[in-house]
Amino acid sequence: MTQLKRFREYGFAPGTLATGSMNKVTDVSGVLVGHLSKREGERVRTGITVIDPGVTGLYHHKLPAAVAVGNGFGKLTGVTQITELGTLETPIALTNTLAVGPVLHGLVELVLRVTGDIPTGQTVNGVVGETNDGVVNDIHRISLSKEDVAAAYESRTRDFDLGSVGAGTGTSVFKWKGGIGSASRLVTIENREFVVGALLQTNFGGDLTIMGIPVGKLLQEKPPKAESDLKNDGSCMIVLATDAPLSSRQLGRLARRAMIGLGRTGSVLAHGSGDYAVAFSTDRSGVEGSGAGDCLPDNELNPLFLAVVEAVEESVYDSLFMSETVTGRDGNTLRQIPTDEAARILKEHGL
Repeated sequence: MTQLKRFREYGFAPGTLATGSMNKVTDVSGVLVGHLSKREGERVRTGITVIDPGVTGLYHHKLPAAVAVGNGFGKLTGVTQITELGTLETPIALTNTLAVGPVLHGLVELVLRVTGDIPTGQTVNGVVGETNDGVVNDIHRISLSKEDVAAAYESRTRDFDLGSVGAGTGTSVFKWKGGIGSASRLVTIENREFVVGALLQTNFGGDLTIMGIPVGKLLQEKPPKAESDLKNDGSCMIVLATDAPLSSRQLGRLARRAMIGLGRTGSVLAHGSGDYAVAFSTDRSGVEGSGAGDCLPDNELNPLFLAVVEAVEESVYDSLFMSETVTGRDGNTLRQIPTDEAARILKEHGL
């Protein structure tokens, strides 16, 4: 099997903006990511990914946040409170569709434990996103537990793995093996440099397009028909992080641009797809109702919009190129995209 390499390692540089040092969401200072991958027997291929904003006492020091919905066929928890109040008070967890319950349970217990002084009677608005990894994972077997959430959280790091790991263990994209992808971009506004990072759990369909080239149609190798027919819609969870001082309203504007990045890769936000973007800033200047307020002016946000689009687009590519073939439930197989052939096609088109 071809050794896994990130998309840029093939010599391609999507977009126009510079990347952060790691080209991951963790280029935003403080942000950490942890995974728990579960592969048991022949039927369990799933996991959990936790994105921690890195704020000590996050519950008491909430961050400005927003959610955008591309197509709402999904089960994202915590949405209405974020929309109403514009804040994030827990790490964000990603998993499979029918594990949202136990993962939310684990996330709430985790926040209660690490915070320690939440008054009895107060609630916790846990944010758990999902995609359906049921092609290779038996989602009816509730195989993830609250202890697995704690394990994913404890494993968090800056240099986290990409591909078929964590919440991306059993996912598919464009009928190839999908998974966890991530990228970042640097922008300068008012003589200050800011970072925008994206992390994606890719699990959707469409006509694969890479840097404007219809690679999916041009690949000689195709996903076996019996397998490709298993998954036609799917979903994508997008987490955006930035250190730019933005309000919840402004973060919502960034989150909506994430769907443009998906569109660049061939997604049409299909009928059965749950496409969500959760955006937060690690700069608390934009927390509405706090009395503070030193946000960037709206007419300076265009570079951030571009950064979101580019980071989301590249994250999809990395989720493809970094995911190996996985076989699971009932012998169903999601195959690794033929990366060398895809790279050859791009180079033949002058990229």
